[in-house]
Order: sequence, then structure tokens, then C-alpha cells
Amino acid sequence: MVPTPVFESYWRFAAERQAIYFRRMTDPVGPWTDDPILSTFRFTNAYRASDRVSQYLIREIQYHPDRSSRPSEVFFRTILFKLFNRVQTWEELERRCGPMIWERIDLDRLATTLDRMMDRGGKLYSAAYIMPSPAFGHKRKHANHLALLARMMNDRLPDRICQVPSLRDIYTLLANYPGIGPFLAFQYAIDLNYAAFLDHNESEFVVAGPGAADGIAKCFTDTGGRSAEEVINWVCERQEEAFRSAGIKFQTLFGRRLQPIDCQNLFCEISKYARVAHPHVRGLTGRTRIKQLFRQAPGALPRPMFPPRWGLRIPDAPMAVRASDERVGLFA
Repeated sequence: MVPTPVFESYWRFAAERQAIYFRRMTDPVGPWTDDPILSTFRFTNAYRASDRVSQYLIREIQYHPDRSSRPSEVFFRTILFKLFNRVQTWEELERRCGPMIWERIDLDRLATTLDRMMDRGGKLYSAAYIMPSPAFGHKRKHANHLALLARMMNDRLPDRICQVPSLRDIYTLLANYPGIGPFLAFQYAIDLNYAAFLDHNESEFVVAGPGAADGIAKCFTDTGGRSAEEVINWVCERQEEAFRSAGIKFQTLFGRRLQPIDCQNLFCEISKYARVAHPHVRGLTGRTRIKQLFRQAPGALPRPMFPPRWGLRIPDAPMAVRASDERVGLFA
């Protein structure tokens, strides 16, 4: 493995982005960082499960006490939410159509509601993923996605997922459906595994997306023949040593170390970060700009919620690195 200067920034980015997360818990105003790139542009958290959309999925979609905990219903809600990956779309559907319950859902009514949202100029999909339209014969992408979800439910996919022995098997089942490639199948497998009806090891395997592949190309001039997935696992296994060697104090997620899915996401984020911090390092895509700007949400972050089986002890007022404290020195 032959690293570039971007690889050092990978660890410093991870530590500072995680520190920002904790600072925001106790300080709703900020500033939360001295890093001009992190304060200007939008980046995901170091841990995927602590991102806003993942938190909404866990708290409101999967574990809300007023919703059914039956695996089929949790599966239906999870995939419906993740097909659009946008909180506003989910909330508008429930405002217009009532609670999302598979046993009494009217998919035609959902499709009509989404049609009207589009006709009013509304946005249905998050920009986080590229969502190809599965070929089910409908003119609009969202109608094809609803047909895909109906196919999954009619195939009794939730029952089959409960019966397989590994996260990789869930991934394989999902990847067999039209419009779901390897990257989305892996992301959905991770999302489903947050729910209470599954209990697989999140570190079992990883699938690298195109953004992560670009980040890896920027971090290493030579990976020694390793695949992108092997690089991610190699980095994940050595995280404590890497932080220690760089003199970086990393604050874990309440004792949970970075998982391969988190390291995968961090490679995607460093790909974006390096466009400004290391503009001479081209990577695979040659992109030079970061499109999404950071917009501060009002108020403090809500108390986080994670799958209970993770056993994370979350204090009522988490200890946070204050904005005035020493930084990890991305621009030292």
C-alpha cells in the first residue's frame, strides 16, 4: 500500500467530522470547526448510523412504539422510506395517506400522491444515491419503485430475509431484484439490519460504491493488488493504530469503533473533501467541485438512538469536544 497525502487527511477528516457531531450535541449555535471546508460544504457524519436520515429511519420508521414491530411491516416501511431516502417525502405521504401499513396500503393512492407532489414541483428523491428506475412498465420512476416494493412483498421477501444466516445472504436476495445494483443492495441490507428483527454482524462484509472507489484512488497510488473492499477492510482493521500514529485523538461512537460501512462512507467523503483540500489529486472521476453547501439546521441535535443490541451507553448530556478546544489540525 502506497499512501498519498490524502490518506492522512482521511483520518483527520474522520476525527474532525466526528468531533463536530459531538460538539453539536451540546452547542446548537457553533461554530463547531475551524476547518473552512467542513464549515462550508455538506459532508456526512463519520458514522453512517448517526446521520440525520439514518437517525430518522431508526427512531421513527423502525423503532417508534406506535408502529408495528412485525418483520413484514418493518421491512415494508424501511424499504419504502429508503427508496426515496428523503424525510419530507415520507412525511408528506403519511400526511396525505395516513400511516404506512402494508396490510392496508393503497399503492395506487401513494402513486397519485407522489404524482401530485411532482406536479407541484416537489422533490421526491434524495440526492445521496443514484436511483435507477426498475422496468415495471410505468412512465414515472416512483411508480416503478412502488411496483418493485409490491413485488418484494408479494414474494414474501421479509420472511426469506428472516431465514437466511448472514448479512451477505440478505444482500444477495436484494441484489436479485431489478433496479437494485450491488451498492444499493448493500446499503439496504445495512438499513434493514438496524431493525430489531435482524441481528447480523455489520462488519461481516462491505461493498464499495463509486465514490469510495474514487476516494481510495486518491488515498493510494498503489493498493498492492487489493480490491476496493479489501482496502476498506484493511483500513478498518488498522484504525486505532492509524489515529495513534498520526497523533489524532478520535472520539468513537459511545465506544463503538468504525465499521467497514463507515470506512466505506469516509472514503466517499474524502473523495469530495480532497477536491478542495488536495485539488492536484485527480482520482478516477476528475471532479473538481463540491456541489452541496452546508446549511445549519436550527436547534440542538436530538438525543441519538441506535439499535439497542449495539449496547451503546448514551449519556443524557454526551461529553463533547468544545468548539474552542484544540482541533485535529487539518490545516495546521
